[in-house]
Amino acid sequence: MANVERRDFLKLGVAAAGAAVVFNSRSAKAGYTPASVQRITAMSPKEMAEASGAVMTAWHNLLDHAATIRNPSVRKSVLQILDNPAPSFMSRIKTDERKEIYQELKAKGYINNTNLTDFLPPLHSAFRAPQPFYSAPGSGYQSHHSYPGGLATHTDLNVRVSMSVADGYLGVYDYLLDKDTVIASQLLHDMQKPWVFQWQKDGASRTENKLAGTGEHHVLGVAESIHRGLPAEVCVAQACAHNHPRTPEDEAKVVGWLTAAAILAGVDPVKHGLLEKGGKTLPLPRRQEGFVCHLGDHDWVLTVPAAKWTIPLVKHVAAKHYNINETDTAAFNKFRNYIFSQATIMSVYEIYATKGEDAVVRTINSLVTPS
Repeated sequence: MANVERRDFLKLGVAAAGAAVVFNSRSAKAGYTPASVQRITAMSPKEMAEASGAVMTAWHNLLDHAATIRNPSVRKSVLQILDNPAPSFMSRIKTDERKEIYQELKAKGYINNTNLTDFLPPLHSAFRAPQPFYSAPGSGYQSHHSYPGGLATHTDLNVRVSMSVADGYLGVYDYLLDKDTVIASQLLHDMQKPWVFQWQKDGASRTENKLAGTGEHHVLGVAESIHRGLPAEVCVAQACAHNHPRTPEDEAKVVGWLTAAAILAGVDPVKHGLLEKGGKTLPLPRRQEGFVCHLGDHDWVLTVPAAKWTIPLVKHVAAKHYNINETDTAAFNKFRNYIFSQATIMSVYEIYATKGEDAVVRTINSLVTPS
């Protein structure tokens, strides 16, 4: 077994392929056998995620968070979506209707630089997600949580932050926010990333398009919540994840996302309770749960730069210690996918920030053996 400081490894809480991973009360205990470069090359993103103690612990935490939702209908819907985050709203969009929807979105200025063929991600079935929730990355391939399982770890943290904010309002102001809405909106916000960020043959994930001025996953997720019958207050709070109605300019963005999502879901946003009469603002008075969802979705503030700094470091280690040439894109992508799925980008960066490059090399050596 490669030399690695035990405290470094236990800090990660990871489990590599072939590991003896033990779950006790849905918590992963560290125990692992390093995987070879050849083994990693043969692994799918799903297998990498399932081999990771960090990812599987986050995934089970999400199920636990969902189980605390008190409203039985909302709880059931959220758990069903986590189990299969399929874009079922697409089942209502026939071939001829797709063109009409595209033209309506374009006329409203919600679509730029995409055509009818690729304005939505590729899809084989509206009833089965292209991949499990737990194997999807948390963002684009050069951004935060860009590894198999990154969506699970990202969402787990965001829900924790959201709940802490809600508890803070209770402790300071002595009033209760609707925790069902807080939890459900945060769990559902990124639900369409398994569709948007499908893994490609070269080991990278699909590049995301823009829709209504933001990453398409956002509007597509709100459309799915609307289609599945989630309460309007959950859909509105979910739409606030990328911005909040603090100013008319900010609120206009949220209104645009809800309008675009309503077009995709085939509903009138005002009649559905998503917008105030006239369609210019959110329902009045504005609920605070949307602000909490927005605050909770700020993991990216730290994790985006951490990814920008960590990915080149791992590329350097791959070339220097594993002879993975930077021109062999697929080989490096598989290598980094495995490292980050097991250790997470944030833990690798924390080791680098506190202990330096040598400690990162030891950590990677503990996870990957040369072929």
